[in-house]
Amino acid sequence: MLEVASVAARLAGQHAMEELSFLKVSIKNGNELVTQADAQCQQIIVNQIKAAYPDHGFVAEEGAEGAIFKQPPRGEPFWWVIDPIDGTNNYAGRMLLFTVSIAVMHEGEPIVGVIFEPATDSMFTAVKGGVAKLNGRRITAGEKNMDEFSSVGLDSHFDEGVQGWVCEIMRRTKFRNLGTTALHLAYVATGGLIATIVNSPKLWDIAAGALIAEAAGAIVSDWQGGKIFPLDLDSYKGQEVQIIAANRKVHAELLGIMKS
Repeated sequence: MLEVASVAARLAGQHAMEELSFLKVSIKNGNELVTQADAQCQQIIVNQIKAAYPDHGFVAEEGAEGAIFKQPPRGEPFWWVIDPIDGTNNYAGRMLLFTVSIAVMHEGEPIVGVIFEPATDSMFTAVKGGVAKLNGRRITAGEKNMDEFSSVGLDSHFDEGVQGWVCEIMRRTKFRNLGTTALHLAYVATGGLIATIVNSPKLWDIAAGALIAEAAGAIVSDWQGGKIFPLDLDSYKGQEVQIIAANRKVHAELLGIMKS
């Protein structure tokens, strides 16, 4: 499954790069940008997976008329969770910070995770119970402290206004927003970010990255410190899943700031 996911992610990422010169950008659901490449890349991924696992299920971002794409499994309960272009706003502006994110989930838990960043040819991978890797080499989240030299990834969406804890983190760190949740989680796995806090991701934004970050030694939780998974895929309809992923030294400290 890891090999299938890696090949599919690379093929989709290469196609996305090829389509940069021919972008057609539109708006879906009144508040999201989408390009023709999003659906094309998703179809490339689905075709690759179906060739190997025709009875597996899918949950993906790009469905008909702005809805999600969902096909339940016909055999064993394996679900492939796909974001064909995570960072579409960046991509639509021809900014090369975007990724392809693919996870396999079983019994509500991610068991395979792949994040591919085409512009840098960076392939982040993990399998449940294994280690996290970047281009085949092990990566770890590390144990950096939170200080003026550390970076925390913050979401760009705070619909109810920016809360005080967000400003506190901005004040105490070199905060970042890269425009792709999957890449934030990947950089937590490398230790480049000590943490990322995301307000409104969907499952396809986080499924692969959460597994990769945990495999690298990070702690992944909801904003109250509880577990994200297992998650019921049968009933999932695109709900947002608030998440914090952080190295083991700062996870509790960040939760404390968020609750203060």
